[in-house]
Amino acid sequence: MTQQYKTPVSALILIYTLDLQVLLMERADRVGFWQSVTGSLEAGETPYQAAIREVKEETGLDALAYDFQDWQISNVYEIYPHWRHRYAPGVIENTEHLFGLCLPSPLPVTLAPNEHTRYEWVDWRVAAQKVFSWTNVDALHRLGAKHHQVLTGTNMIGIQSNQL
Repeated sequence: MTQQYKTPVSALILIYTLDLQVLLMERADRVGFWQSVTGSLEAGETPYQAAIREVKEETGLDALAYDFQDWQISNVYEIYPHWRHRYAPGVIENTEHLFGLCLPSPLPVTLAPNEHTRYEWVDWRVAAQKVFSWTNVDALHRLGAKHHQVLTGTNMIGIQSNQL
């Protein structure tokens, strides 16, 4: 049987409301690791298609029923060592494409129990303090900037973005 490796290209979807409440989910495999919706592309998928699929799989929401946006931004990051076994040997970087999904208000979501254990709707600034990845912080920073707000006191060291 051939080993199936993850594609080192993914989507991060920031789900937020008009008043900038952000959906965060705690990872099932890492207690205390909070994040937005994320996921790798499957064979033949575009980042846009993967983002729509991941929103449905991880939250039960239909992204196209709301204001779904391709922010036309991607970040390249080093894959955490404890997750590198999921990728082909020698793969250490991932390209993550950023999307936004604006909802009229916080909605209940249906989590994929193998991926996340709980969720919260929090102010975007609080979210930036809780998420574990710098790319998620970057997405939150961009959300604030789109709404003419500033994120302060957050560690943004090490950002490697094609759009900063």
